[in-house]
Amino acid sequence: MEKLAENILVWCKNLEPFARQQAENLSKHPCLAGNVCLMPDAHSGYGMPIGGVAALDNAVSPNMVGVDIGCGMLAVQTSLKEIDTETVKRLVDKIYERIPLGFAHHEQPQENPIFLDMERWEKTEVCRRELVSARRQIGTLGGGNHFIEIQRGSDGHIWFMIHSGSRNLGKKVAEHYNKKAVKLCSLFKQDEVVKQDLAFLPIGTREAGAYILEMKLCLDFAFANRKALAQAIKDIFREEIKSVDFVQQINIHHNYSALEEHFGKKVWVHRKGATLASQNTVGIIPGSQGSSSYIVQGLGNETAMQSCSHGAGRCMSRSKAMKELSLAHEQDILNRQGIVHRMNEQALLDEAPSAYKNIDEVMDCQKDLVRILVKLTPLGVVKALNEKNF
Repeated sequence: MEKLAENILVWCKNLEPFARQQAENLSKHPCLAGNVCLMPDAHSGYGMPIGGVAALDNAVSPNMVGVDIGCGMLAVQTSLKEIDTETVKRLVDKIYERIPLGFAHHEQPQENPIFLDMERWEKTEVCRRELVSARRQIGTLGGGNHFIEIQRGSDGHIWFMIHSGSRNLGKKVAEHYNKKAVKLCSLFKQDEVVKQDLAFLPIGTREAGAYILEMKLCLDFAFANRKALAQAIKDIFREEIKSVDFVQQINIHHNYSALEEHFGKKVWVHRKGATLASQNTVGIIPGSQGSSSYIVQGLGNETAMQSCSHGAGRCMSRSKAMKELSLAHEQDILNRQGIVHRMNEQALLDEAPSAYKNIDEVMDCQKDLVRILVKLTPLGVVKALNEKNF
C-alpha cells in the first residue's frame, strides 16, 4: 500500500491517469469520511473508480455504488475430484442452452422466494414498476463481464463459479436516484460533485431513505439471482454426473453501500467493485477467463476499511480491446490451457484474457488484505456476446 495523496491510499500498480483524477475528485467530496482506498484491480469507472472504497458521513451516492447494484460472485465446491474435457463440454453446452445470457430473459415469469414478500416491493417506486420484468430476469446471467466457469481447485475439488448481479433492476434504481441526487446537489450549490458524477443523497431526506430501501432489495434480488443460476447449474451437473454432491456455497456482493463503523463512528461505506474482507469473511476474487480465480479469507485490514479487490481489473477499455487485440492470439491463450470456450468472434475480445490485469500480481498486492484459501484453474467458460452488464 502507498499514499497517492494525503487521503488516497493505493494498493494497485500503474494506476491509469483518469482513475487517478477520479480518486482525487473523490478525496475532496464534502461528505467523505477517512481515506479513499483503491484496490489492486482499480481502474476508471463512472464518477468513482471501479475497485474503489470510500465512506460518506451521513450520505449515500448512487454512482458510488454503480448501476449493477449487488453485482457479485457465487462459487460452489462439488464433491467431484476429477472431470474430463468431454464432460466439461457437455456441461458448457447445456448451460448455454438453458440459461438466458446477455439481454435474454426467461419467456415465462419465474417463481422465487424473493417475490414472496410483496409488501416489500410495494413500498418501492422503481422496483415495484420493474417487478414484471424482474420476474423474468431472475436466474439470468447478463452480459459484459458476467460469466460462469467450471474450475479445478487446489483443494482437489471441481468447482463452478458465477459472476452476475441485479440485472436491469439495479440499473433502473441507480439511474432514478442519481437523477434525484443531482437535483438535490444542484439545489444546494454542490456543483462540483454534480460535474464529477459524485452527487449524493443526505441521510434523513426522503430520497436517501427511498434509495437505501430499493438498494437493499436489489442486493437481495442479485443474491437470489445467483442462487437461482447456481440451482440451474447443479441440475445440469446432476444430469451429466449422477454421483455428484455440492459441498459448500459462497455468495458475496461487490457493488453496494452499507452502514459500518470506521474512524470511531458509523459511516456509509461504498464498495464499487470491491469485496468485503472483514476478519475471517470468505470471499471470491476472479481472474480473467484465461487465468486463475481465488477463494480468500479476509484479514480485516482497517486501513482498507476491511475490503479487497473484486477481480483482476481491466487494463484495457472494451473498445480498445476489440480494436487492438488479436482473436487468434486470445484463442491460443485459452486453447493452450485446454479451456472449453466460445471465444470465436471479434466482438468477444472486450472480455479477452489480455484485456485484464495479471491476477497473480493483483493477489500479490493485497497480501495484507486477504489470505488465499483455494486457487481455482478454469476448465470451461460461459460468456455472453458483447453487451452491457444487465
